[in-house]
Amino acid sequence: MQWSKLLNSARRKDKQKTLPEADPAADNPPAPKTEWRQEIERDFDRILFAAPTRRLADKTQVFPLDQNDSVRTRLTHSHEVANFARGIGMRLAFDLKAKVFPDLLPGICVERDVPALLAAIGLAHDLGNPPFGHQGEAAMREWFNRELRPLLPDYNDIDRPEIFDDFFAFDGNSQTLRLVTKLQILNDQHGLNLTYATLAAMLKYPRSSYTDNPGQWKKHGYFHSEAGVVKDIWLETGLAEGVRHPFTWLMEACDDIAYSVLDAEDTVKKGFASYQDLIDHLRCWGDEKDPVIVNVLTEVEKKNPEFKRLQQELTPGEINDIKMQMFRVKSTIALVNCVVDTFVKHLDTLLSHDCNYSDLIAKSPAKALCEALKEFDKTRGYRHRSVLELELKGSNYIQSLMDMLWIGIHGHKTKREKDEEKAKKKEDSAYTCRDEYRSNTAFGRYAYGQISENYRRIFEDESNELPVLYKEAQLLSDAISGMTDSYLIRLHDRLKSLYEYESRQKPSSS
Repeated sequence: MQWSKLLNSARRKDKQKTLPEADPAADNPPAPKTEWRQEIERDFDRILFAAPTRRLADKTQVFPLDQNDSVRTRLTHSHEVANFARGIGMRLAFDLKAKVFPDLLPGICVERDVPALLAAIGLAHDLGNPPFGHQGEAAMREWFNRELRPLLPDYNDIDRPEIFDDFFAFDGNSQTLRLVTKLQILNDQHGLNLTYATLAAMLKYPRSSYTDNPGQWKKHGYFHSEAGVVKDIWLETGLAEGVRHPFTWLMEACDDIAYSVLDAEDTVKKGFASYQDLIDHLRCWGDEKDPVIVNVLTEVEKKNPEFKRLQQELTPGEINDIKMQMFRVKSTIALVNCVVDTFVKHLDTLLSHDCNYSDLIAKSPAKALCEALKEFDKTRGYRHRSVLELELKGSNYIQSLMDMLWIGIHGHKTKREKDEEKAKKKEDSAYTCRDEYRSNTAFGRYAYGQISENYRRIFEDESNELPVLYKEAQLLSDAISGMTDSYLIRLHDRLKSLYEYESRQKPSSS
């Protein structure tokens, strides 16, 4: 891999632009420069101001629909990941520039491009996640396997059934790439039109859902509908299937740092465990004393005399919060330092096409600390009865809403399909159009109208030649993934009352 290609700041839309030829006889002065940002810096700004980013404020990080404003949402989590990633980018671009970027072509400003690129992919990494976190992904997979899979034999336009693994193994990472490259449309089909560098680094799992050789990647990173976009990204950046952009390792590590440390902080803030529970958990972790864990605990304990003096002035709850803040600072410093050192140490391998690492932290001295924190989060936070109860409710809401939206989507005809059916009816008087009963119900039409116009426009695009059933499933996944937790519940309740009313009006089949 070459950094000159990995930091490619061109955009897909640029390929379609034809610039007018310069007139050598003209004596016109060049237009004054009005854009002072680097192209990759503009990527961060485009992601920051995009509506899906704002919607992360009402999407679950760990604790669904929490009433405590200080507990993290997907938005605060994403900003924190972006912050860690940008800080690492500053270290690489300034302190370690000669070691990490020894040979760069003129025109690439690593001091500005690298921090901006890492911040951009950190901010965008969860954009495609559906409501209710990973439980939402699981609910969607369950629905598609139960309701969509039995329909495949009924369609004769499906020559590659394996592409439906996009839905049977639905993953928010693939939805993220689709969101930024297709769904956020203004006047074209390029989405946010991000640079090749950002798109390549954003691709967390460089494989499709139906690849024959998944390698070390347990998930997929793009849908069949964006396969052409991904091939273009790889062509322009020198990457290939199964090969990650080196900065993707850093973004993933920052995500691990954020949810291992900060989810522990939220678990304590929620009262599911105490600060001392966390410290005791770390002291007892493993058979041997891990040097990174010992160092973090030592740094935190240096503040104990100061905390004791504060006991006369502050409540136990306030002391608990202060101790957790100090732990957060010391543990994140330790984890970030380990990640940077490991990235530089293994850079040659990370830049090769043969890298088979599972993740960067697993290769670092911070592996034990991160594993210990994740186990604490899981046992004390994620598996708490109240969390599991809300996740179950969220799963039921998602699957029930998918049932109702599917009535409006499945059988909805685009203009091209209507024209084709008219032609077939002229040729064959016995022809019966598919699912006509669904598309003609008042509820079906109303449910279809509740889906974003952007998503419907792409679904109805006459140039979209994907199989009909694939397009319908994708519209449903686009619609659900784009919702916030509370909006999904409100829409579910509104549609459910109308659906139940319509069902009561239908004449009995007997």
